[in-house]
Amino acid sequence: MSTDPDEPPTLSTDRHRVLPRPLARRHHHILWRYDFAFSIEQNPCDREYRIGDQTYRVQVPAAGASLHLAFTACNGSERDDVWTDMNQRNAMWLDLAQAHTRAPFHLLLQGGDQLYADPIWRNVPALSAWRRLPSRKRREVPFSPEMAEAVANYYFDSYCSLWGQPQLAPLLASIPSLMMWDDHDILDGWGSYGAEWIDCPVLQGIWSAAREHFALFQLAARPDDLPESFAARTGDHFGWAYRVGEIGLVAPDLRSERNRGRVMGPAGWQALTAALESLAGCRHLLLVSTVPLVNAHLTSLERLFGFIPGHQSWQDDLIDQWVSLAHWEEWARLLDVLLNFSTRTGTRVTSLSGEIHLGALGVIEGAGARIHQLTSSGIVHPPLGHLASRVLEWSSTKDLRVTPDITARMLPLPGSNRRYLRARNWLELNMAASGDLLATWRAEGMNYPIQLSISAGSV
Repeated sequence: MSTDPDEPPTLSTDRHRVLPRPLARRHHHILWRYDFAFSIEQNPCDREYRIGDQTYRVQVPAAGASLHLAFTACNGSERDDVWTDMNQRNAMWLDLAQAHTRAPFHLLLQGGDQLYADPIWRNVPALSAWRRLPSRKRREVPFSPEMAEAVANYYFDSYCSLWGQPQLAPLLASIPSLMMWDDHDILDGWGSYGAEWIDCPVLQGIWSAAREHFALFQLAARPDDLPESFAARTGDHFGWAYRVGEIGLVAPDLRSERNRGRVMGPAGWQALTAALESLAGCRHLLLVSTVPLVNAHLTSLERLFGFIPGHQSWQDDLIDQWVSLAHWEEWARLLDVLLNFSTRTGTRVTSLSGEIHLGALGVIEGAGARIHQLTSSGIVHPPLGHLASRVLEWSSTKDLRVTPDITARMLPLPGSNRRYLRARNWLELNMAASGDLLATWRAEGMNYPIQLSISAGSV
């Protein structure tokens, strides 16, 4: 970020001097992009880069060696006044920073809700006024140029404030990140509203601004010019896939094509199928599904909401889930694709998710394969209350028969009789070159880690 268009800060490494190019301009500020890379050598090493007078160190893994990763999700709250002390807000980010000091991470996977845009309704006066209109009038109001400018300002300023937090900025500058968005990066429950709302001019205008600023600040790209390894580089959706040695990384976009009746559209499904084929030779595949592949079974509550007129609180949270009546067939299709991929290729598949503001462990079985679901959230968002957590515990005791050949169930966390970790948390992943995985939940207020070992030797 720079305020002087004539003198952008210089980035340099021990081998290169990198000239930036501007991505966006707003409020007399310029967002710059630098393209540079560190090559993987035979031995792990620390590499440095400098921007202006700031120096940052990056840990580069050795070719064919193990990988050390962190996974985070839910980096905020629906309310912007929950914390007055930023160290309290970012206590788990500080914990991650301490872990990075002890054993540097090679990669940071961020699995949705990096930004909580919910305060937009209070902080943009034009939207506050829009919400006070009668329902029919709201659906007809055009997205005016003044609205568009105010909404763009909101997303731009929110990202600048978020990424500039002193507890986050040094980590984001030192650990390469791969990010995927979820609803709060847009609006709470995006894609789970009725079509009459999601297609109205104001919500479409907000969607466009959220999409642009997600690309700018989380992908360092224009939304119509995405980097390599993104399936739709012109920005129809943000699904991506990468390979690091024997480890595959894939993240489908579960929001760009979502509506009440589907999670992914034709483009998203085609991209996921192609990504799996490209990663078929990996020993272990990490799937970032922003919404967990297996969670509590709350379809009875979902049916009850269906009999109540209007849109009820929590209704979009239920429809958001893969384990939803609205998405059951598509969920079964996804699990079938992943299980058969694992059986056919011999690649172990593990899914990483956030979204539910708890830690959790699930397993899906079928086609001679097993997929573990590791859920970790939120690194900032407070955990669910005691009553809601008890409801989830009670709803998670039975196996789910997804199809006659596929079962899914929640498991007690290692060393515990509970299926949900009710604390702010993040996930540490040690990936051996063999594909074996050691997963560790790091939770606030806990004196011991929760660890799970997953072998890649057998699917």
